[in-house]
This record gives sequence, structure tokens and C-alpha cells, in this order.
Amino acid sequence: MPQVLISAHRMGAGGDRARENTLPALEDALDLGVDYIEFDVWRRDDGTFVVAHDPDHDVGLSYNAVLEALAGRGHAHIDLKFGSPRATYDGGQAWEVDAVRLAVELLGPDQLIVTTGHDRGVRAVRDWADAAGVELRVGLSLGRSVRRLSWLRRIQVRRSELFPHVRIRESRANLVVAHHVLARLGVAAYARRRGLPLLVWTVDDERSLRYWLRPGRAWMLTTNQPALALHVRDA
Repeated sequence: MPQVLISAHRMGAGGDRARENTLPALEDALDLGVDYIEFDVWRRDDGTFVVAHDPDHDVGLSYNAVLEALAGRGHAHIDLKFGSPRATYDGGQAWEVDAVRLAVELLGPDQLIVTTGHDRGVRAVRDWADAAGVELRVGLSLGRSVRRLSWLRRIQVRRSELFPHVRIRESRANLVVAHHVLARLGVAAYARRRGLPLLVWTVDDERSLRYWLRPGRAWMLTTNQPALALHVRDA
């Protein structure tokens, strides 16, 4: 079985919030030799894209600068944190497509994957990739926070994540992305039955890393502890 790939969450900054989604963290992750570098992408009101965990509190790093730093050196795990107005999806002009098109131009489609929690965003990127003749992995993320939702809505969301067949089919996702708890509760088994690659997030403690890094358990995992993950995998 092939090795489980490792993606450095927020560029591998670990617990140091000041280093999240920064170029120094990216350089350190590249030096470690991780398989992918994960970063969060937001869209500003002026149409530009920035890399930041929380755009309300972080200044944000230029999306172009991150892509240029990765070009020819590493694989990008692009986590799109924004959605588009409904009219842009209907008109084939989704903002997610703009961000992905730029990444494909600078890196090449085989050097990146795209994940997002927005079903329509997944569908828009998949449709664009097919029309452009681009082979691209696009994943639907399962496991979003439900703290601000009503109890009824929480139940509906969790049910759609534990039994994601309809959402995966309608979004046309070709990669299943699940929180590690959901993955253990059945999403991993679903992905195996469907023959879809599974990306598990975010796995940090050594015991969980040993579980998910066993060949065949997942296609890739994201972690805030890339050095530990590499050590566990090598061992």
C-alpha cells in the first residue's frame, strides 16, 4: 500500500499563532519534506485573494506570493474559506474558480489539491476543470462547526456529513475530506466503498497519527505537527 501523504496545516506553524500562514513557516515545512503545504485562502472585497486563518484579525499574506514561493518546490493544499454569491455559481463565474485558475497557471494541476466546505464551490471548480481539460482533485470538507446553529440544524448538518453520499454526488467532489472523528464514525468506510481518496483533518497527537498513517487508512492527513508525523510515518 502507498504511504499516507502528509499536509502541513497552516503551513506547519504548529502552536505558534504568529507563524500561521507565513512564508518562514512555509520554508520550514518545505525543508522538513512534507508532501503538501496547507493554507487558508480568503477573498477580499476588491477581488484579490489573501492567505490567512482569520481575515478579521490577520493582515493576510498575498496569495500570489505563496503560490510563487511554492512553484517548482512543493505541492499546495489550498483550502478555500469563502463562498460566492449564488448568481456567480449560476452564471459560471464563481470566485472559487478565479482562485483555482490562478493556482493552476502558476503551479500546474498536478501540484495542488483544492478543498472547501462549500458544496457549490466544489461543483463550480470541478465543472471548470472538466471544461478546461484539467485533471484536478477537489474535495468537499465535512465537519464544520455547528455552534451557532439551532439544534435541529445541527442534527441536519451532522447527518449530511455522516451520510455524505448525496452531497458528494451533487458537488461532484472527487476527494472526501473529513474531520478525524467523522472519519472514524463511518466516513472513511464510505470513501473506501466508493473508491474515493480520503483526506483526514487535523491529526496531531502521536496515537492518532500512528492510526491514520498506517497505509490504506487514508490518502492524506493534515497535521499541525508535521515533524512528528514524518517521524511516525518513517518509523
